[in-house]
Amino acid sequence: MHPVFLQLGPLEIRYYGLMYVISFVLGYFLIRADARRRGLPIGAEQVLDLLILTIPLALIGARVYYVAFEWDAYRGAPLEILKLWRGGLAIHGGILGGALGLWIFSRRKSLAFWLLTDIAVPALALGQALGRLGNFLNGDAFGTPTNLPWGLVFPRGTPAGDTYPGQPLHPAMLYEMAGMLILFGLLLRLRKRKHSPGFLTAVYGIGYGLIRFPIEYVRGDALMLGPLRAAQLASVLLIVGFGVWLSARRLWRHPGTSPRQAS
Repeated sequence: MHPVFLQLGPLEIRYYGLMYVISFVLGYFLIRADARRRGLPIGAEQVLDLLILTIPLALIGARVYYVAFEWDAYRGAPLEILKLWRGGLAIHGGILGGALGLWIFSRRKSLAFWLLTDIAVPALALGQALGRLGNFLNGDAFGTPTNLPWGLVFPRGTPAGDTYPGQPLHPAMLYEMAGMLILFGLLLRLRKRKHSPGFLTAVYGIGYGLIRFPIEYVRGDALMLGPLRAAQLASVLLIVGFGVWLSARRLWRHPGTSPRQAS
């Protein structure tokens, strides 16, 4: 495990950031291919416009969400908020920011919002898996101490190693990476079937909630909302909210709507 991929003088490229760049590139090709398959009027340039809009909003949302829960740590050093390479991005905030970007794009292009989210969620799931690999190399999103044989000892100088020096920890980030790769494969399989707009989004929301909720029990750096783990609360909201919507609207059925039908 080493957080730095390449260093050229003062320029330092970290694996944490590199994983996000790879995620964005792969996301571009996934979204472009699915939009073409569905016959949407979104070419290569429009997909790039979509990413240019949604990615910054997702990063801002992820950082604001994290800092809001860790404000005491940033209150006296606000410039630390800008140092994204040190970690501190919360995926639930990123999802909210990215969803805002998709909604804005859908209004500009007169496309159904839930159809766009269906196109985006496989790329999102893959990006989360790669992001957790970045967390592993950076030593954050770590787990609690464990005696299990696969427990990992992180070096000093990493968030995990400084919090639990010399102690084997649950590789919580790798647990989540594995879960997101499985969810990514499921979404790729399901997207080939006919269904109502929003079906893949609901599957993603429920699936991610089911993956994240149990992992939070072994997270050593969980964001807290009073006595509650914020990610578990968000997971319950995802599972219940999308579960009710999926069932009530029977999203697994294909209504034969036009791609340009307003959401």
